Amino acid sequence: MEAGPRDTAHDGGEQLSPDGPDETRGSVTDDGPDPDEMSQEPEVEVELRPQPRLRVWQLAPIVILAAVGSLMFAFPLAFEFGDGGAVVAMLGLLLSCCAAGWGMMAARRVGHTWPGLPERGSGRRPDWRVVSGYALLFLGAVVLAVWRVARLR
Repeated sequence: MEAGPRDTAHDGGEQLSPDGPDETRGSVTDDGPDPDEMSQEPEVEVELRPQPRLRVWQLAPIVILAAVGSLMFAFPLAFEFGDGGAVVAMLGLLLSCCAAGWGMMAARRVGHTWPGLPERGSGRRPDWRVVSGYALLFLGAVVLAVWRVARLR
């Protein structure tokens, strides 16, 4: 038994050739809607590629480095280990800052920006108030960290 189209017109109806009708009625038509059926709205372009995201293998070393650095920073400050506590705390602060910088660079690479700053390649300039706010926040954290480590001595 063959698998193929069946000729079911047994009572003298229209017979089909194996490759379709023998003649075409009228002319060949274009696929798609007629011009009066088309909408007058402009077409919208949609990006089909997925948005770039940070993968697990990119995030894991950043998270691990940040966790180790923050623990190294927090334990000497909380439990006041001997004379080496300040050195361990500063090393932990350095590792935490390295992890933060690494994370920011990875996020920038996939197109993320800080809140309030323009997107990369947009041509717009960042607002000076947002930049100064970020600078004050960063300097405040550094001053508090150095002040706390200095009090260990």
